[in-house]
Amino acid sequence: MGREAPAPHGIMISMHLSEGKLKRMKALANSRGVIAAAAMDQRGSLQKALAAGRSVDVKEVTPETMSEFKVAVSKVLTPHASAILLDPEFGLEAAKARSKNAGLLLAYELSGYDNTQAGRLPDLLPHVSAKRIVDLGADAVKILIYYSPYDDAGVNDIKHAFVERIGAECETNQIPFFLEMVGYDPKGGDEKGVEFAKAKPDVVKKYMAEFTKPQYGVDVLKVEIPINAEYVEGSSVYKGQKAYSHDEALTHFRESAAIATKPFIYLSAGVSNAQFTESLKMAAEAGTDYSGVLCGRATWKDGIPIFAKHGAKALEDWLQKEGVKNINAVNDAITGATPWYAKMGMPAPA
Repeated sequence: MGREAPAPHGIMISMHLSEGKLKRMKALANSRGVIAAAAMDQRGSLQKALAAGRSVDVKEVTPETMSEFKVAVSKVLTPHASAILLDPEFGLEAAKARSKNAGLLLAYELSGYDNTQAGRLPDLLPHVSAKRIVDLGADAVKILIYYSPYDDAGVNDIKHAFVERIGAECETNQIPFFLEMVGYDPKGGDEKGVEFAKAKPDVVKKYMAEFTKPQYGVDVLKVEIPINAEYVEGSSVYKGQKAYSHDEALTHFRESAAIATKPFIYLSAGVSNAQFTESLKMAAEAGTDYSGVLCGRATWKDGIPIFAKHGAKALEDWLQKEGVKNINAVNDAITGATPWYAKMGMPAPA
């Protein structure tokens, strides 16, 4: 199923993919083998945003309201995407509403993290399994973990074992495993500030180095942009405080990409469409061999207040104009992305 692929430092690694995983990977990518996916698996954060838009308590945002929002996003944006990421809690109607061209990823983790103890520990949806995700017709399992290489070693060991279990479960059920990693400051610093921006490249490189290891069974790494474009001197979204020069930023893109021995895609991490597309332009300039994106809020978040005040039809109208424009801006920015199978050292699937 695969052939030898060059790894960093000249080591040769053998890439294999089961028939089931291969079939599903093809369903998630476009004709070029690039993953151009929309993301709509937000739960807690979306409930809070909708509650704020309606000036109501978060408990008044019903499951039906959540589903209605997701259906509108799925229906309008998936004709322009190779796949969509949804959740089994509020997103199953949206999965049915997606365009026939779009594959389906389903989230397996509980929204948020355990805030009763240190380390942002993850947990799984209690009534979901990889097998059940397959039975729901999905093409991939997605897991989000918050990860810092600078957190307590015992905390990270729990996360390592957690990911190993999911990888084994996905392998048994022949469904691709997409692991999303979000860095954080264990000391509680401002993760949008300049000091974390300076640390971010190292955080991203270290978690990519860890989870590209074979024992985790990850098929696609879903990673953050390794820099914060707002702190790149001279970028179109530069805020005036410098964390890196333009050349330094490009070096961080190249170095993080060289670490991964698996296909990796970028997540938008809630930034604006302008910031995400600027970041993707830098990735292209750096010659980064990423294999696409999973882009959520950068395409649809400005539609939240419209839905909150005026309902689903008004949201659909906004999405048809602004949402489609946003997703097409991202699609234009990833024209130089590398097919997922090329990163694995495989020929193009038949």
